[in-house]
Amino acid sequence: MNTPRAELHAHDLSAAVWRKATASGPENNCVEVTDLPSGIAVRDSKDTSRTALRFTAERWTDFQQALTTGLL
Repeated sequence: MNTPRAELHAHDLSAAVWRKATASGPENNCVEVTDLPSGIAVRDSKDTSRTALRFTAERWTDFQQALTTGLL
């Protein structure tokens, strides 16, 4: 039985389609995200060779809410 966390790390990101905010500039000073079947992966647009952070959908929602409410 796979846990949500194990499923997140089972996905190969080499062919992932990454996106960033349309308001971001050309300086590559942003984060990029890609959808996974079991969540979201996030990476630094300045250094895409580094390991991406992976969140379950629930934790990604928690993170976004913390940002918008000023908790972070």
